[in-house]
Amino acid sequence: MARGPKKHLKRLRAPKHWMLDKLGGEWAPRPSTGPHKLRECLPLCLILRNRLKYALTGREVMMIVMRRLVEVDHKIRTDPNYPAGFMDVITIAKTNERFRLLYDVKGRFILQKISANEAKFKLLKVVKKGKAKKATIGRNPFQTGQAGTIPTIVTHDGRTIRYPDPKVKVHDTVKFDIKENKIVDIIKFDVGNVCCVTKGANTGRVGILVRKESHPGSFTILHLKDQRGNEFATRESNVFAIGHSEKPEIKLPRTRGVKATIMEERESMLENRS
Repeated sequence: MARGPKKHLKRLRAPKHWMLDKLGGEWAPRPSTGPHKLRECLPLCLILRNRLKYALTGREVMMIVMRRLVEVDHKIRTDPNYPAGFMDVITIAKTNERFRLLYDVKGRFILQKISANEAKFKLLKVVKKGKAKKATIGRNPFQTGQAGTIPTIVTHDGRTIRYPDPKVKVHDTVKFDIKENKIVDIIKFDVGNVCCVTKGANTGRVGILVRKESHPGSFTILHLKDQRGNEFATRESNVFAIGHSEKPEIKLPRTRGVKATIMEERESMLENRS
């Protein structure tokens, strides 16, 4: 009988969006426990070795991170299996490079190069709002009883933020200053705002929120429209607001979140071959 948490991950059981070849070995790096789920993250080992090509082997990755050269959200991370996820900012000071982890239209993680100004903040989706236990978060010394509990919000990357703006609701997005550890802006989860899909068959697509369909006892369905006018639908929990009106707060990938048709993909592939 197995005891304790699993410490290994077979290569064939690794998430498909890691894009690991079947014949590259028997094992894959198992992400450490952290702010993102195992199947919704990308370990630092794969970022440095498979994507950026700064290392050839896992041992070389270990040498890089143990020299304290890699930061995630402006915090030095020395664990090669640290799970970086959606919206995380990867900083490598030695090469003066900064990346934001986003999805492409096929649901795969991409490293979007960003400027120093954009690397100062990240967008966080609010997944829970409430009042925290006094034993864990603390209490207001000027109040007694239930009134002394501190209001908090929990975000998609596991952060607990105390004393948020009362206007912030679940599913809203907050613009968070990573260095100052404070909320600088609120993006409401309203019709007309630009959103990105983070789960499901439409992962990575970007569009304007057109309407919401409420189904009591089932999932709320949202309808979005991309730049080409194509409309698609997904669950409410899969959508992440990224900007006011039609202007996103972050730099988007080259495709701008617009999914090409099969024929357009074929034509572009033939052009690249010729």
